[in-house]
Amino acid sequence: QVQLVESGGGSVQAGGSLRLSCAASERLSCMGWFRAAPGKAREAVAQISTFDSTTTHLDSVKGRFTISQDFSKNTLFLQMNSLKPEDTAMYYCAAARSRSGWQCLLAREADFTDWGQGTQVTVFS
Repeated sequence: QVQLVESGGGSVQAGGSLRLSCAASERLSCMGWFRAAPGKAREAVAQISTFDSTTTHLDSVKGRFTISQDFSKNTLFLQMNSLKPEDTAMYYCAAARSRSGWQCLLAREADFTDWGQGTQVTVFS
């Protein structure tokens, strides 16, 4: 079973930055970051096709968040800049092993079968 371990969450003032990391136990073709805020449905924040590094981001985070990877270390990142209070949520790393390339960028939450335990991000004003 794939193991995904997130780190890097914390509390930050609005306008600040955080960098989340996700260490995977093996190389995976499609990975993503999701978030779940209290009272809201979990949503996809960003996805990356690891073999060609193509990405997609949620509209509300475009220009502020960037998903990236260190392919050699099976590690996923989410650089979050200009954080807003509405970004407060539990952030999860996930993998969709059956997806790659453009199919990864179109993958839905149900396609992601492996999940980390989550890391909390709190943005205060």
